[in-house]
Amino acid sequence: MSNREIFIAFWTIVVREVRRFTRIWGQTLLPPAITMTLYFIIFGNLIGSRIGDMGGFDYMEYIVPGLIMMSVITNSYSNVVSSFYSTKFQRHIEELLVSPTPNWVILCGYVIGGSVRGLLVGLIVTLLSLFFTDLHIHNLLVMCSVVLLTAILFSLGGFINAIYANSFDDVSIIPTFVLTPLTYLGGVFYSINLLPEFWQGVSQLNPILYMVNTFRYGILGVSDIDVGFAYGMIIGFIAILFSFSLYLLKTGKGIRQ
Repeated sequence: MSNREIFIAFWTIVVREVRRFTRIWGQTLLPPAITMTLYFIIFGNLIGSRIGDMGGFDYMEYIVPGLIMMSVITNSYSNVVSSFYSTKFQRHIEELLVSPTPNWVILCGYVIGGSVRGLLVGLIVTLLSLFFTDLHIHNLLVMCSVVLLTAILFSLGGFINAIYANSFDDVSIIPTFVLTPLTYLGGVFYSINLLPEFWQGVSQLNPILYMVNTFRYGILGVSDIDVGFAYGMIIGFIAILFSFSLYLLKTGKGIRQ
């Protein structure tokens, strides 16, 4: 394929993915906005006023970066896992596989589509948070780069989940039993400095902790972990998952039957 044909194939997949979730925005964009608004009201206003400061900041201010990141993670992952599994289930994945479209183009198209949804929901949640607190950006580059890398990482995770899924139940297993617990225990609602030393060490095994804290550093300028190390982890995970996803596409694991 020529470069122009590759771009057309890539752009077609991205546009289809974006149109897929914007066409049903009432199911894809509105629910997370309502959910996060409830978090702001219940945890930020009601409970937060009794907790006081966290890490030198008002509790509402402290949890906003974590809630934004949580919405990005959840929606990036769910968009790709549901979309690609539907492509398998409806049997039109064969159209892509028999076409001359390179595997990396197919993968990048789905990942970018999932990332767009995650970032769009993150933007909506950010705008909603302004009704509850003031956001003063500490480092715009860190904030934007880490949220983009996180959206890409979890889009890749959703892609791998979709490849291995054999039923719609399999699509929900990882988000329910792995992703949700790791997110809630990833420092969204608290600083790990409040934990005993042993549990601080255990928390540092949670990769989401590094993403949430790096994003919080970009907004507030505080972090429980080393930001440079967090970037290394995120980029390393992206490289591993991207390579593994390409391998699965090449071998046809879970796709060719």
